[in-house]
Amino acid sequence: MIRKLSSTFVEKVWGVEKLPAPFSHPSKKRIGEVWFEPPPELQQLLVKYIFASERLSVQAHPSDAQARSMNLGRSGKSECWVILDAAPDATIAAGFHEEITPNAMTQAAIDGSIVDMLVWHEVRPRDTFYIPAGTVHAIGGGVSLIEVQQNNDITFRLFDYGRPRELHLDQAMKIAKTGPYQSEYRSRLDTDAGVLLDGPHFSLSFWQCGSSSPAPPLEDRPTLLIPLSGEASIGNDQLVTGECALALDFDPQSISGDCLLLLAQPNSTC
Repeated sequence: MIRKLSSTFVEKVWGVEKLPAPFSHPSKKRIGEVWFEPPPELQQLLVKYIFASERLSVQAHPSDAQARSMNLGRSGKSECWVILDAAPDATIAAGFHEEITPNAMTQAAIDGSIVDMLVWHEVRPRDTFYIPAGTVHAIGGGVSLIEVQQNNDITFRLFDYGRPRELHLDQAMKIAKTGPYQSEYRSRLDTDAGVLLDGPHFSLSFWQCGSSSPAPPLEDRPTLLIPLSGEASIGNDQLVTGECALALDFDPQSISGDCLLLLAQPNSTC
């Protein structure tokens, strides 16, 4: 048995004028994100779609310990991206070309040269990127993705391409990692089943229902089911692309259909 989560459309200056199928665009505003309301049984995680027509700001998020030390709550923000669609030559930024000092990072944010100091990774559908707290990152234009994250939206912007929004250079300098992005944080959905992330806050795996591959092993915990393609039947419920559902007692044997599913679970330390 599953319970589908309600969704909210979020306006962003870098959003799109028309959402792709299966979403219906709710207004004439530029929609950048679709959030799924975390259920009471799994408040630790937030799932969202992101649709970027322009580059998002260069930013970083604090860790749990940093958030607490800054009196910003008990949770920081680590996240994982799964690329759904990407324009030709689309990129995301994560980490610097080389180790820099916090002061150099701040000065580069002020004069805009931070954009060139970052590594811009070319992306294509099914690429995945784990973005641990503290990683300086940005999503490029022409990218659509699913983000699974700790349920906290503390964001420190370092550079925003001249948009009239607040920057947070002092806070970012205290929490940002100033070195390269680790290659092991990047992966792809190239098989029918696998584990994308087994991190300190959550795990994220994938499974092609209806294939000969068994589902990845899961803990006995609430699970978020996020279909990337196709549709699945779970008991009397149908789950399709553009939805997100909670399963309190997930049994892969109960699923039928041809659906590529993301499976997200909180870590036991959360």
